[in-house]
Amino acid sequence: MKTIILVMMITVFTGIGLEQAKTKKEIVRNAFDAWAANGTSDVFDLLSDELHWRINGSTPWSKTYTSKQQFMEEVIIPLNKKLSAKIKPTVRSIYQDGNTVIVIWDGQATALDGRPYRSTYSWNMTFDGDKIVRVEAFLDTQEFGDIMRRIRVE
Repeated sequence: MKTIILVMMITVFTGIGLEQAKTKKEIVRNAFDAWAANGTSDVFDLLSDELHWRINGSTPWSKTYTSKQQFMEEVIIPLNKKLSAKIKPTVRSIYQDGNTVIVIWDGQATALDGRPYRSTYSWNMTFDGDKIVRVEAFLDTQEFGDIMRRIRVE
């Protein structure tokens, strides 16, 4: 009985129902599932405007982006313009430690020239509240750099 009262008090005073108490891992999993099913990425909706996204590697795109807008305008939007269909993700695994979620996933798409685009990614994402504020991204930068240089779009 005391447990039920405690749960009810927590729900009333915090505004958090049991169905709303999702882990960051579940939130990321749901966003990737929606991306795979619908072709649109709810993952990017989780990004804070004050984002720090670092792409590790040795391409011109391998650097730290200091806002969501910069990252979307310099990486995601140009990449999507080079594809006949957006990347479809397949999640290999997701891990959570505190406010950090690591997702390892494979992405597959077709470029405008008909060639496949395939890369394996590891995104190490740090949350502040319900928004992702920092990402360390590891991917096949050779594959990424190739499509970014090879396909010309206006």
